[in-house]
Amino acid sequence: MDELTYEREYSERGYTAVAGVDEVGRGPLAGPVVCAAVILPLDKKIEGIDDSKKLSSKKREALAEQIKEVARAYSIAEVNERVIDEINILQATRLCMKRAIESLPIVPDFVLTDGNMTLDISLPQKSIVKGDALVASIGAASILAKVYRDHLMEKYAETFPAYGFDRNAGYGTAEHIKAIREVGICEIHRKTFIKKFWDGRGNGTSANT
Repeated sequence: MDELTYEREYSERGYTAVAGVDEVGRGPLAGPVVCAAVILPLDKKIEGIDDSKKLSSKKREALAEQIKEVARAYSIAEVNERVIDEINILQATRLCMKRAIESLPIVPDFVLTDGNMTLDISLPQKSIVKGDALVASIGAASILAKVYRDHLMEKYAETFPAYGFDRNAGYGTAEHIKAIREVGICEIHRKTFIKKFWDGRGNGTSANT
């Protein structure tokens, strides 16, 4: 999946800056949802771009650096757990994608999104199911978002060591759920995601849990 098929198709229709956008982190119990937007050049290939979940951590890291070097433009945005709790994860993801697009140093003239996601933007857009595995710029965005979020959760693991964020990235592993039940929550937990196994302990401010 390195042929830029979709990007070339829209280029032939007259669009000069086609951006792919994707998210990482809709499912975790803690931390932000992270989105990236990428505009790739049509005259350079980056071998190995794919859905970030299908790649090893080492491969994602290497590709992320290459994408940053080769891309015409890229941006990364995040929406934190407080906003997720307030407006729900779907709306938070849409907001995050919008922020990523609006943060691009080059203004795109067409946007390709992964899944089935209509964004509140004035630009023409198309949503593509499994786009992160089919569309190079969306796959590139998924890689940048994944690498960024994993690094962020590793930093949170240093502040909140009880939950194993460096191992689970905030997802609901058995280890993570056990820690919530035993010590309560910390400030980056999504309270709307943990009602089933949270007893109310933790005021959301302690860094020592």
